[in-house]
Amino acid sequence: MLLCLVLAAPVPAAVNCELNNPVNDVTRLFPESTSFKTAYFSFATRGGEPLLRKVESRLGGAPSLYAPLNVPYTLYEIYKGKKQIGYIHGVNQKGQFGVLEVFVSLDMAGTIRAFYIQRMAGQWARKFTSPRFGRQFVGLSIRDFERYDTVGGRGTGRVAAIENPAPEAATDFFGLLRAVKKNLVLMDEFFYSAER
Repeated sequence: MLLCLVLAAPVPAAVNCELNNPVNDVTRLFPESTSFKTAYFSFATRGGEPLLRKVESRLGGAPSLYAPLNVPYTLYEIYKGKKQIGYIHGVNQKGQFGVLEVFVSLDMAGTIRAFYIQRMAGQWARKFTSPRFGRQFVGLSIRDFERYDTVGGRGTGRVAAIENPAPEAATDFFGLLRAVKKNLVLMDEFFYSAER
């Protein structure tokens, strides 16, 4: 009977997103890197509930971070020699057929250098994981995403110009855009704005 109760208990959602193979993935996403450090951050240690509400507001008002305040986010600090040259950070986002695990590599100014989908299911996944689709994100920053509503799919600028390689998979396309914006907002609130 006890076993049944344990199995029936709700399982907390895993929000933390880590690279499956950090040594190879870091080298691919930051070819000039020589080393990296793994760091962790959470809302509980950096501003609590008020910061969580601020992030959700920047993401369009609807709750999109279904995580306890103490769930850690994994961050990869990237180095060339002793000099830090950027970050790699990933987030989970709901897709049409399950969780999307989306990573971006960022320079020290918060500009995307590489886009990487680590996990995605569905018959259109290959179109979204193609280098052609990923290159559309290179050079974008939080400023570009602030001009685009990833919830409503409306806006202007470079994000609005990103082409959906599988129009029949609009749920996944907008999920990927929301994941990138979520990633950039988290990094801006936790790191870039703190450095200004």
